Amino acid sequence: MRSETDILQGHMVVDNGRIVSLGAERPAAEAVEGAQRINGAGLLFMPGLINTHGHAAMALLRGYSDDQALQVWLERDMWPMEGKYTSNETRWGTALALAEMLRSGTTSFVDMYDRMDIVAEVTEGSGMRGWLARGAIGLCSEAEQDAKLREAVAFARDWDGKANGRIHTMLSPHAPYTCPPAFIERFVQASVDYGLPMHTHMSETVAEVARNVEDYGCRPVEHLDRLGLLARPSFVAHAVHLTDEEIALLAARGTGVSHNPASNLKLASGVAPVPRLLAAGIPVSLGTDSAASNNNLDLFDEIRLAALIHKGVSGDPTAVPAFTALQLGTTAGARTLWAGEELGMLEPGMKADFIALDIDQPHWVPRTDMVSHLVYAGSGRDVRHVWVDGAQVVKDGRCTQLDEERIMREAQLCFDKLNR
Repeated sequence: MRSETDILQGHMVVDNGRIVSLGAERPAAEAVEGAQRINGAGLLFMPGLINTHGHAAMALLRGYSDDQALQVWLERDMWPMEGKYTSNETRWGTALALAEMLRSGTTSFVDMYDRMDIVAEVTEGSGMRGWLARGAIGLCSEAEQDAKLREAVAFARDWDGKANGRIHTMLSPHAPYTCPPAFIERFVQASVDYGLPMHTHMSETVAEVARNVEDYGCRPVEHLDRLGLLARPSFVAHAVHLTDEEIALLAARGTGVSHNPASNLKLASGVAPVPRLLAAGIPVSLGTDSAASNNNLDLFDEIRLAALIHKGVSGDPTAVPAFTALQLGTTAGARTLWAGEELGMLEPGMKADFIALDIDQPHWVPRTDMVSHLVYAGSGRDVRHVWVDGAQVVKDGRCTQLDEERIMREAQLCFDKLNR
């Protein structure tokens, strides 16, 4: 979508994974001879959603620890359970998350975790598009740090461009508070050596920022800039607690921000200054974070929250208009991932990642403003069909390339084993 009013009733033609035409006029018969035809009556078609921050395998821990502060949630509940993970838990937790994302209209996602070869295998089999990184916590011995860096680089080099180009890779030191400076610098150097972008958590809580000042004499943005991370193609998750000077530095470096409103609200981390980030020209997109802190992966929820909470916090009902919120989940996500020329819009030449929502339902009537309905009334439960690279990966609300029944059964068994 190029503008708020650029909504049409017409025809779209897809060939070889890309949109070749889009317009109100019916295409010439010879141009679509032999093509599969989709009846769009009662459906609203839009670009697939782009989720720019998450930890898919943590879907197994949905509802396990709620209503806790971030550090308590992480250190007391999440990390001990994740320490019990085997390849089996990673596989089925990831599959559970991808099925949920696909069914609610997400076609591209970012994932930072470990055992990433398994995450990539599941991604390849699902039909989704993924930006994947081996997240690395550096609170360990030097030998373990070496092993994590080697694993992160090997994964990135092995999988970048796989799945017919649907998989992209990055390097991801977990966060300034979990990675010693020298460890982050080694990731930055690997990013330079292998031409890989970077992603990390940053400035999620007041306590995290205060600890950074105590440990390193500066706030996280300056700290990461000193270490060279912001000089690389990069984006950060959260960025809740920022000064005007930090916003200016992020803008100067071209660093993107993944806004995670539901997770930040649930963990009482705060509300990111999105209107100020947008005003500074910073690429701002949306992420769900994990299902353990959200507790769902429906990006329509994040779009709605992004439109609402900044109005409430600022007292300005125009702070994040509906169309801007919708862009955060589509075009801005593509821009954050350096894919704005290929994803996030329905236009000729773009990759055919798109979704269809059922609008023959009471909450879509009357047909006043469809962008408003998408943001304030719609949800992922309205998604009926999903295509990635022109291939249908959700049909009539069911994943076509994932065995949902088995995934749910195996995921429950995995949690039962973890919780013994």
